[in-house]
Amino acid sequence: MKQPRHTSTTRGFSRASGLMQNRIRTASEARGFAVTRLLTHWAEIVGASTAGIATPVNVSYGKGGMGATLTVLTTGAQAPMLEMQKEQIREKVNGCYGYRAIARVRITQTAPTGFHEGRASFAPAPTVPKGPTPAAKQEAADLSRSIQSDDLRAALAALGANIISKGKS
Repeated sequence: MKQPRHTSTTRGFSRASGLMQNRIRTASEARGFAVTRLLTHWAEIVGASTAGIATPVNVSYGKGGMGATLTVLTTGAQAPMLEMQKEQIREKVNGCYGYRAIARVRITQTAPTGFHEGRASFAPAPTVPKGPTPAAKQEAADLSRSIQSDDLRAALAALGANIISKGKS
């Protein structure tokens, strides 16, 4: 009896994560990160407050092999705060590795802008709500109430709300 022919359900396609995994591992190992989890889950490992002011940039191993040095990048103003947390960071990172891989934590400072591949901001920029406020919409609707055409009234109310909200900010 003839065996049924195996057909692939992916039709030759692969997951993007599978294609990039070797390249990501190679790039991170070049910077000393044998376990990429430290980079990808930095905020979960050290906490959101520490991750907001610092990012790991390098893990270097000494000649003696007695523990590695984790280099953490931060801005100059945050460095003293981070200096006091070095021991807690080391313990949390070693907890991620599962053993005492990191012996020292070194703090590297930079200017607020212009480093680390064009970005030194460690937290996303605060989101500003777009569009006019409800108060500006109401004021613009009151001003355009005397317009007879519905379409023109709506267009002028939208324009007026945008102008009023820009002027008050």
